[in-house]
Amino acid sequence: MSLPLEGLSAIVTGAGRGLGRAEALELARLGAAVVVNDYGRPGRDGSGEVSAGPAEEVAAEIRAAGGKALAHTGDIADFHGAGALVGAAIAEFGKLDILVNNAGILRDRMVFSMTEDEWDSVIRVHLKGHFNTTHFAAAHWRERSKEAGAAVYGRIVNTSSEAFLAGSAGQPNYAAAKGGIVGLTTSTALALAKYGVTANAICPRARTRMTEDVFAGFGKPEEGLDPLAPEHVAPLVGYLASPAAARINGQLLVVHGGMVAVMERPRVRAKFDSERDAFSYDELDALLTPHYADRPTGETFAAAEVLGLKRG
Repeated sequence: MSLPLEGLSAIVTGAGRGLGRAEALELARLGAAVVVNDYGRPGRDGSGEVSAGPAEEVAAEIRAAGGKALAHTGDIADFHGAGALVGAAIAEFGKLDILVNNAGILRDRMVFSMTEDEWDSVIRVHLKGHFNTTHFAAAHWRERSKEAGAAVYGRIVNTSSEAFLAGSAGQPNYAAAKGGIVGLTTSTALALAKYGVTANAICPRARTRMTEDVFAGFGKPEEGLDPLAPEHVAPLVGYLASPAAARINGQLLVVHGGMVAVMERPRVRAKFDSERDAFSYDELDALLTPHYADRPTGETFAAAEVLGLKRG
């Protein structure tokens, strides 16, 4: 019996540790040849010396288990660096079939204290990094489709976060980047569908160095299943990368141990129509102020309130 991803090749960014590592190992277990990309800097804020060590270790682990893997150390937030990454996958395995964007950094600060560099650096790695690799992968699939005169096989799995859904007071840069990734994903899904490519995004809840503050109050169980283990997110990524998920496109899914939630697009919560051609201040005051009268001052609207989700 063949494996679901047998004969396919994949790139996983930020795959030297945590969630990316678990995803790379899962794709390899399902039969894919994997390019393990990681810049290798030790700090979760992107600080420290670049190192090939993390990517090499994961690639070696895949090869030791009988799989195919190539380690790649490069900055996916650099446009040309991302192009080199996609080019390396094509040169090594003949083509690229799967792109999993996972790389990211954190530079948390309240919006009134955040510096321009703290904003720019997080947007650069998360949002621009997702765009960069997507751009070159999409160009590859489009060109292959034109040459073949038919659809090809392509899968993109992007990494968003519930920080953009439910809010995250100390992460305006991160929340904005993760919201942008959803917009990028849905746009990409529409643009590439005719070429046989799907693009979906996940909001994972996983215990990694990126989320150690978020889950500080949720210790790892001494025995039994850890619902926040990155390994519980990886199977969904493997599934979305597979032929079985051909009809899933432009979707956002929240995932952690034993749970997958398929998110809806935003819906209208309430609607008000003016009795005149346009609203006046007084009419808006008469309609909207009572609508929010039962809310404490300063309380925000969050998707989590409607969907029963917790921040992750």
